[in-house]
Amino acid sequence: MRAVIQRVREASVSIGGSEVARIGPGMLVLLGVEIGDDEADLEWLCGKIARLRIHADAEGVMNLDVTQVRGEVMLVSQFTLHASTVKGNRPSYLRAARPEEAIPLYLRAKQLLSELVGRPVKTGEFGADMQVALVNDGPVTIIIDSQERE
Repeated sequence: MRAVIQRVREASVSIGGSEVARIGPGMLVLLGVEIGDDEADLEWLCGKIARLRIHADAEGVMNLDVTQVRGEVMLVSQFTLHASTVKGNRPSYLRAARPEEAIPLYLRAKQLLSELVGRPVKTGEFGADMQVALVNDGPVTIIIDSQERE
């Protein structure tokens, strides 16, 4: 399971020209589920995201997590995070989990992140053609992969 976390001043998701979700300051999380990912990967990754200290404290040091700054979280599914570009120039998505495996984990990630940050997590729509807009704050962008635990 792979996540790209961006500290944002705001973010929104639109589908078919209509906005379906919007957050203020907090984090936009792009989540890709890989074949074989399980609940242990999900719990580890969501815990890491919720505790990620990427928000500024009173001295301007990235020392606070999203709950400490009362930030919001938006979760967007993105199978392309598991693209392979080893051969040629057209990415292969063979490592990305099929919807029947990925959707339950994505929905569980939404639930678990909501519990961990103590507020509802906004989302896009799994599998939809979404337009994601954001104002990256910093910019701060972090990549975390449950298969490469550091």
